[in-house]
Amino acid sequence: MLEMKVLKMEDTVKVLKMKDVIETIEEVYRAQSAGASTIYPLITEEFVPGSAEMDIKSGWLKDAGIYGLKSVSWFEENDKAGLPALLGTILIFDAKTGAPIGLLDGSHITGIRTGAAGAIGAKLLARKDAKNLLIVGAGHVATFQAAATLLSFPGIEKVMVYDGLDYDNADRFVKNLRETLAADFGIKEAAAEFTAVKDIAEATGESDIIITVTPSREPIIKKEWVKPGTHFSCIGSDMAGKEEIDPEIFAGAKVFVDDIEQCINVGKIEIPIKKGIMTRANISGIIGDVITGKAAGRDNEEQITVFDATGTALLDLATGMLAIKEAEKQGLGQIVEL
Repeated sequence: MLEMKVLKMEDTVKVLKMKDVIETIEEVYRAQSAGASTIYPLITEEFVPGSAEMDIKSGWLKDAGIYGLKSVSWFEENDKAGLPALLGTILIFDAKTGAPIGLLDGSHITGIRTGAAGAIGAKLLARKDAKNLLIVGAGHVATFQAAATLLSFPGIEKVMVYDGLDYDNADRFVKNLRETLAADFGIKEAAAEFTAVKDIAEATGESDIIITVTPSREPIIKKEWVKPGTHFSCIGSDMAGKEEIDPEIFAGAKVFVDDIEQCINVGKIEIPIKKGIMTRANISGIIGDVITGKAAGRDNEEQITVFDATGTALLDLATGMLAIKEAEKQGLGQIVEL
């Protein structure tokens, strides 16, 4: 008889701490650089262009002894049905036997591991004296980006949030952010100023770190607005044709990715490569190469750096296993017999 652990979103919220997830994702990137993981081809479908889409990501973490997949969807109109726009389900298997280990709601896991990934890119590539953070997008994932980056950069003095479609949404977001950080992430003494911005050009010029978390298909940030030394963690592009920043930003920038093939196909570098602005040879490596020392991060204080993060199943599997282990300690979740 087979048994499988089932965790609902409320369980993962209780057991996962951002600091632990950041450490877990760093280990995933390290294993990836060391050749101890495999990412399988991405399956995507856009049901309604710009408002309803899904993807299935899968992979194998050899040292952890697990493989599995995550199915994730984004349906913009879900709020009308009382459902989150972002939905995900994670399925984890034992790599030695093929037996299922866990079935987990992926919504919170997707948010927290994505926040960790964006912050890790910044930690490895941004200037150490970074003071101003700009988050482009004020949706579900933006909260996780703010939390993870503030934990990684305690010296951040200003967090700006931009929503190109609805300034009021950004304003509501920042008004609630301090309370949310304290309640959900234990960040109770954030010294940073939180502000919604209307002028994206001005905000870009002030920023040391820019994290983009939108489904945009048109560049939101132009190259001429970007000051020397800026770091970008680009999170929103996970499907062909998505584009959040000016492709010309990649000309001369130092670029790292979370997976070379996936990023070439559906990441931020897809369009710059197709336009001839950069080539595959211009990719400095996967982000784990900076952790393992295979590649150097930032070369100087004036350099533009980019982390193109499309998100891989490896992050979900590792975070899912972390949740399962913590849930077992706390007696949470259900055991289902198959």
